[in-house]
This record gives sequence, C-alpha cells and structure tokens, in this order.
Amino acid sequence: MPWKETCPMEQRIEMVGDWIRNKASIAELSRIYGVSRVTIYKWLERFKERGPEGFKEHSRAPHYHPNAVPPEMVKRLVSERLNHPRWGPKKIRNILVEQYPDEEWPSLSTISVVFKREGLIKSRRIRHSVEPYTQPFIDCDAPNRVWSADFKGQFKTKDGNLCYPLTIIDNYSRFLLLCRGMERTTYIHVRPWFEMTFRRYGLPEAIKTDNGAPFASKGLQGLSRLSAWFIKLGIKPERIDKGHPEQNGRQERMHRTLKEEMTNPPQVNLAAQQKAFNRFVEEYNFDRPHEALDMKKPGTVYVASNRGYTSRSAPIKYGPEFAVRTVRSTGEFRWNGKLIYISQALSGERIGLQQLKNENEWEIRYGFKRLGIMDDYSCTIKV
Repeated sequence: MPWKETCPMEQRIEMVGDWIRNKASIAELSRIYGVSRVTIYKWLERFKERGPEGFKEHSRAPHYHPNAVPPEMVKRLVSERLNHPRWGPKKIRNILVEQYPDEEWPSLSTISVVFKREGLIKSRRIRHSVEPYTQPFIDCDAPNRVWSADFKGQFKTKDGNLCYPLTIIDNYSRFLLLCRGMERTTYIHVRPWFEMTFRRYGLPEAIKTDNGAPFASKGLQGLSRLSAWFIKLGIKPERIDKGHPEQNGRQERMHRTLKEEMTNPPQVNLAAQQKAFNRFVEEYNFDRPHEALDMKKPGTVYVASNRGYTSRSAPIKYGPEFAVRTVRSTGEFRWNGKLIYISQALSGERIGLQQLKNENEWEIRYGFKRLGIMDDYSCTIKV
C-alpha cells in the first residue's frame, strides 16, 4: 500500500527516524509503512543529501520542454492578438504566417494555450443553435448572386444621437459592400446609399433582407417602395422567415464582429462613428482572413458585378398577352370602370394582367414578380 493520505511527509520523517535509531531494518520498515524498499532507499538518500528539505515532493514537470514556444515568438503572438483582440488563434496564425513565412509557427491549440496563459481569451457562453429553416432562395455560389442588407441594432453616439448602421454584404465572398451610419431608416434616406453601392459594384441577382421597414411592408406580397425599386432594376428581393435571423447568418455573424469592435464604446458623434466604420470595412475586407474562405480575405475573392447600374431605369415592358395598367398615387388601378387597390409601394408604376384559363381570373405581375390573382367579378386579389 502507498503512503497514507493524511500526512506523507511526517511518515517519511518518522520512517527515517526509525532507521537512524536502528529500531527496524529496511525490510521491516517496508512492511510497517507499506512501501517498497526502493522507495525507502530513495528517501534515505534524499535525507543524506538535503536533510529535512529532501522530504518534500519534487515537481514532476520536465526541466526542458522541447516544444516550448520561444519567448520572441510568444511576444509576436501576443502583440498581434492585442492589435486584433477579436481575432482567434486561426486568424492570428494565418496573418503571422503571411508576414513571417520562414518561421515555424506553433499549432492552433498551442497558440490558444499561449493566449489563455496571457489572459487574452475570455470564455464565451455556449449558445445552442437553432435548426436552419430552408426556403427556395437563389443559390449563393458566386459573387453578386445574393447580397444581404440589414440594419445593425441602433445605438447612441456620445452626443446622444441615434445611429442606425446600414450594412450590405456579398454572401459568397463575405465582402462588406457598405457600412453606413444612418440617422433615419426610411426609404428616402436609404435609397441613395443603395444607389451609391450599385454604381460602385454593379447589381446583384438578389438581395436578402428581414421583414422590417424599409425592406418590406404589410401590403400585398410584403412589397415596399424599396423592394419595388429592386424589382424594377431586375433584382429579386428575398426575405427571411420571421424570427429566423439564422437564414441571414453570414450577415448576422458580421454584425456580431461589428458590435464588438465598433460600438463598444461608441464614438463622440455620427461623423466620428462613420470614420470608425470606414476603418472597420477596410480591415474586414482586406486584412482579416475569413475561416469560411479557407483563410482568404474577402477582398481577394470578391469581383464587381458585370450588371451595371443606371439611375434612368427603363419602364417595365410586358408582352402583348398582358393588359397594362398604371398604379395611381393612392395605390389603386382602374379595371372595367372600377378602382382596385393593390399597393401604394407601386405608385406610378405599370403592372401587367394576364388572363388565365378561367376567364374570370387574371394574374397580376410587376415585372418578373407575381403579385396575385384577381377575380374579375368581385375585383378582389388573392395571393
């Protein structure tokens, strides 16, 4: 049996004392204290070399660690982490490999240990993910196939004014196309920044948003003035299901990084906050490697769209099989002498009505967007 758990050091002193006083032989001490004779010889030797200090346990850690990270390398790792406090070991290692390709950098687990030891990693509360909700969205398999647009939650700058950050991101490359601090979230305030983005990068095939204003409304098919404008430009407006932000997960993840780095604490005013946003966009696109891109930077993956934007968009054309009507400022159009309400979002726009096999039914379209079926007798529209 091994030493008793109560106080092994006292038992070692007592055992050595019995041997010094010739009270027992080595074999007898082995039986009395329940340890091997090799163990007894070890403690006797330590007592001869160091006296009572020899009874203390020695550290079992090796004196030399062949895989220890050199102090200079630790210094570089810590410095890079302090420069980018929100980056994890994978991004830090990737950027250092680019800067110092001749160095043999430690593994991710070792870098994580270094950061923990230096107090640079804060434990994060585990959040259980929600099962994804699938809809027939456009496949995101190339740049400009699908963009996402959203407002990051509003906050106050230090002067007390509200800031609403509008962000637009290319879902394939994760390239952050726009991050603009807005004073309002209305169509009038938002449209110019979409126009600026379209002029700079061209048009996507689809823009995915949530169900809030100005991206959607409570009207027919959720059309808003902004989404109607997208349709006129040939852009498909996609809306995630209510209560399922994970359907726009790439932008939600970017928003978390934006919140951590840019709004805590906020800047003194909106102008200063916008300068901070501009720095964030530059770093996010061209300095920060992205794990979903095999540690490439979004700026090296994204290419502008070949679909150019012009502010003088041509009116939507319909084939000869359509009856064309112009929507009034009230959101109504005239049909067989009656005014039928469709949507104020389409005020001034032309819609097309195509007769179906049932002669009483007409399909209503705005460009490529099917809005609903109109009953010719009751003049009601069903989606």
